[in-house]
Formats: sequence, C-alpha cells, structure tokens
Amino acid sequence: MVYQIRRRIDGVLPEGLGAFEVSSIALPEDPDDYVTPDLIVLPVEWMEDDDWLAAPEDTALAVEVISASEESREIRDKADWYAVARMPVLLVVDPRKGTWALHTRPDNGAYQDVLPGKYGESVPLPEPLGTEVATDGSPVYGEAVRPQGRFPEKNQ
Repeated sequence: MVYQIRRRIDGVLPEGLGAFEVSSIALPEDPDDYVTPDLIVLPVEWMEDDDWLAAPEDTALAVEVISASEESREIRDKADWYAVARMPVLLVVDPRKGTWALHTRPDNGAYQDVLPGKYGESVPLPEPLGTEVATDGSPVYGEAVRPQGRFPEKNQ
C-alpha cells in the first residue's frame, strides 16, 4: 500500500520535493522523541543529509497507512502527535474501510481542519504541494488477489 501511495505522490510532486520512507520527524520540544511515518515528503536534499531526524518545518506532508489491527484511539493519538509536532499536513489512509482523511492547520495540539474522503476521490494537497493524489484502485485489506504462476512455490 505504501509503495502505491509513494508512486502516486512522486508522480505529482513539485520539483525539489521527494517522497521518502524510513525517515523520522523530531518533536520540536524534545529531539529524543520522534515518529516515523509510513511516507514523508521532504526537500530532495534530505537524501544527502546525515541526520536521521527531519525537522517538522522541513516536512511538506506525512502519510500514515492504518494497519488492519489499529484501534481508533491509536489513530487519534497519532494524529494528535503530528499536530503537537506542528506537521503542516497529515494524510491518514485507512485500507480497512477504503477511506482517507487529510489533516491540516495544526494548532494547540490538534488539527483544525480534517477533510474526509473515500477511495475513488482525489486527495487535494495544499501548497506547497498544490496538487491532487488519485486514490482510485487503492487496495482495501482483504481484497488483494495474488497473481498465480509468477513465483513458483517450494515443494515440500
């Protein structure tokens, strides 16, 4: 799922920005506290940076893909954490239900605006991204069909 989102986001990003996996964001008041989103959009210079923690103000977008076992409280806690970190834009994708939520305008530990959507509706990303990301054809948990015959099974 993250791979598909990354490909879609990479295809619409303005020059100078890139989508990265396995990058973390520091909490401004506590550099020892951090979160690692499933995907993060940063300036492409991030590839040459030796630091493993990105500053929230350098981040254009964080993406969290909800796992099949996550509880609603855990999802709310994650969104609150990103708001406390002052992440300008958080996209939460929920393959359990085929929905997404775009969180913007963090203030006082909470996002002031949340735009809900469902698969098939494009996600309107605000500036500096200023683009839309398509969600049609995104997989829902439990619906994936593995192609047959591509990888031979081991004989037992």
